[in-house]
Amino acid sequence: MNKKSLLFASSEVYPFVKTGGLADVSHSLPRALRESYDVTVVLPLYRLIDRKRFNIARLESFEITMGENVYPVELHGTTLDGMEYRFVYAPLLCDREFLYGSAECGYEDNAERFALYSYVLREMVRREPYALLHLNDWQCALAALFIKEDTAIKAKTLYTIHNLAYQGVFESSILPRIGIDERYFTMEALEFYNQVNYMKAGIAYADVITTVSPTYAKEILTPEFGCGLEGFLQFHKRKLHGILNGIDTDHFSPATDAALIECYTSAKGKKASKSDLLKQLGLKGVTKPLFVFIGRLAHQKGIDLLIETLPKMAELECTIAVLGEGGGAYGDALNAIAERYANVSVTSGYDEALSHRMYAAADFLVMPSLFEPCGLNQMIAFAYGAIPIVNRVGGLADTVKKLESFEEESASGFGILLTSATSRALLSAVKKGCELYGDKKRFEMIVNHNMRCDYSWSKSAQEYLKLYQRVLK
Repeated sequence: MNKKSLLFASSEVYPFVKTGGLADVSHSLPRALRESYDVTVVLPLYRLIDRKRFNIARLESFEITMGENVYPVELHGTTLDGMEYRFVYAPLLCDREFLYGSAECGYEDNAERFALYSYVLREMVRREPYALLHLNDWQCALAALFIKEDTAIKAKTLYTIHNLAYQGVFESSILPRIGIDERYFTMEALEFYNQVNYMKAGIAYADVITTVSPTYAKEILTPEFGCGLEGFLQFHKRKLHGILNGIDTDHFSPATDAALIECYTSAKGKKASKSDLLKQLGLKGVTKPLFVFIGRLAHQKGIDLLIETLPKMAELECTIAVLGEGGGAYGDALNAIAERYANVSVTSGYDEALSHRMYAAADFLVMPSLFEPCGLNQMIAFAYGAIPIVNRVGGLADTVKKLESFEEESASGFGILLTSATSRALLSAVKKGCELYGDKKRFEMIVNHNMRCDYSWSKSAQEYLKLYQRVLK
């Protein structure tokens, strides 16, 4: 039986280019779906992408009309590990130093850049008989509108919200420049407090909407987490589904990870990684618990909480290592603390291999996010034997069970849950971690249990396949 074809569109995909978890999901979810669909993954061919390394070749060229302008577009392609990839090249979209702009602000013409990307996605669906287009985040959202309004296209669309905090909101003056009629500038479509909201296009015009955990799907219907779209999402909630993300268990496996000084399969095997990392970072105390933070230096990630608590944490018998992307005031504050305390290390930027070594070395992952649509870090931490310390929100609530209910037969991973999003609660949780670390037998039992749990895409991919099947009927 011939498989139906699926075009999976994202603005970033690992290993080609990555700024966050979207790239990891866009790498691993399509691989979990390819047994049932002919999957092609598409992304922009940014300047950052190494064309030679990935053997990326030009396939065809065409033009896209957007507003009053005509833009030349090239479609490139490659095959990697049996997966088909397509790359959209247009100077407007791709000839930049960064994907979206610097850490401080996005590019002024991001509205035009990603509108053009959505027009190209529509053109791809026109040219090839894709049954389904899976769109991710605001950068692809306008494609749902373009495809719904094109009566010649039979393909269905599924739109995934990875983080509602980033909606693609722009001044209404961009409408003529991106070739969208003002009749779509309504509350029912793109209008958002007298501005244009790209994410609303995905929500309004996609045939089905998903977000990245069951708890987050409920949270975004409330004023606390809805980012101004809670009413709009309530209106469309009949087509909203929460499906938990997974991780690529081949890529994130301490048993085979080439980034590690020594691979391992149990708690005892982490010792070499811990000794190596402490030496690399200039830290001492291999017998003390190591707490790590890995992620963006952003308010959402609980950085304010971490900075407030870090000096008090440093007074405890422990070591602390931070790998943070995004500088500014947060980076300055962290570096100032690291200068004052010999047991604190801060590394700026993002380094994929170093992050793997930090997970392998860590005894605890500190992840005090104020909101977290899904979170991958806690699942990676489980796989590498680092116990997560998390706030009970979004996907963290769905994946991390409290230590007090630990049982070896559970299919869930266990960690330390904050009682509230406060510095006091975070310090209390870290102290609880130090206590647990002192009980070596119980600590290793929990670590070994967590490492055995299944964080793959196998179950979640089945849920996506059910949705695909339903929407294609």
